[in-house]
Amino acid sequence: MARNAASFKRSKPRFLPQPTVLVICEDSKSGKRYLEDASVHFRVKVQVEITHCGKTDPLNIVKEALSRQGKFDRVFCVIDRDTHANFIEALSLAKTSKKVETITSYPCFEFWLLLHFGFSRKPYTSVGKYSAAELLIKDLRAYPGFENYDKGKDQNIFILLIDRLADAHRFASNALIQAIDSGEMNPSTRLHQLISYFETLSVPQKTS
Repeated sequence: MARNAASFKRSKPRFLPQPTVLVICEDSKSGKRYLEDASVHFRVKVQVEITHCGKTDPLNIVKEALSRQGKFDRVFCVIDRDTHANFIEALSLAKTSKKVETITSYPCFEFWLLLHFGFSRKPYTSVGKYSAAELLIKDLRAYPGFENYDKGKDQNIFILLIDRLADAHRFASNALIQAIDSGEMNPSTRLHQLISYFETLSVPQKTS
């Protein structure tokens, strides 16, 4: 029996194509490796490019995001508050684009790691020769597996913490709510929002 022209038409796809996503990290070692491992865990590595652009201050990272946003559906800038003088300027610049979103941590990425071991809103500020980030990392090293943690090392910390991820997500969400309500962002993080987005990407979205 001969097939008519209609029978040769392709059926409509059942699922939406995954968006193209760029994540630009301030941290070229531990933070970058953590997000790379998270993308592999959620099977979204093909869709997510995680790069370190060689510019470690928030403003230049946002500028890099804006310059590259044309090739992506969404661009995330993972930046620390730390003591960056141009941090607020970077946040303002990011708001000029609907594609670019900042994933901030106060004072640094390691607060997200610390939340895997329990809820905390203990603020961190520099004391003497120690920066806020160094004092936070000192607290992090009190936990098993992190005794020798070094921000500058390429470490497989995602797998080490995977069983605590749900708790960290809940603690980070609560800490962020409290930070916004109080007007004091130190300490807080939005890393859980990026991890949630990775989870969303891992689930095929049906067409309407």
